[in-house]
Amino acid sequence: MSLLTLLPFIVLIGAMFLMTRSAKKKQQQAVEMRNQMQPGSGVRTIGGMYATVKEVNEDTVLVDAGPGVELLFAKNSIGAVLTDDEYNRIVHGIEHDLKSDADIVPDDASSLTGTGDSAADATADDKAVDLGKKDAADEPADDAPAGEAKTDEEPKKTDGDSEAK
Repeated sequence: MSLLTLLPFIVLIGAMFLMTRSAKKKQQQAVEMRNQMQPGSGVRTIGGMYATVKEVNEDTVLVDAGPGVELLFAKNSIGAVLTDDEYNRIVHGIEHDLKSDADIVPDDASSLTGTGDSAADATADDKAVDLGKKDAADEPADDAPAGEAKTDEEPKKTDGDSEAK
């Protein structure tokens, strides 16, 4: 057999070796992560449940999922061990941010657009803005008295229905 006929088999065996090597590396990292679990650390199971570790045994983990709820999981069912900041952010909604408070955008955007004169801003907001369309028939004519009816008006057209709908 020549080297040219063996080359595809050698490439195939090399690819299989590389794939199994990376899979073993990921599996070893997961085992190491699970062995680093300690009571009090936050975890996420492979099912997506967040809990706090109470007790770590050789093959099992006892977790506290809430007040009075203790669950026993297999150690390999722990998907991730979370840092304290990440666990508090996800479970309790507590944001731990190292940035200053000046970078936070306020909920009320009026402080971003204000000119500094709060009295002028308050009077401008109190005025009602009418965006409706006004008909010429609704407004009284300037030269005609209010009591007289207009003679130029055309009667309103109806489609034959009664006015009470």
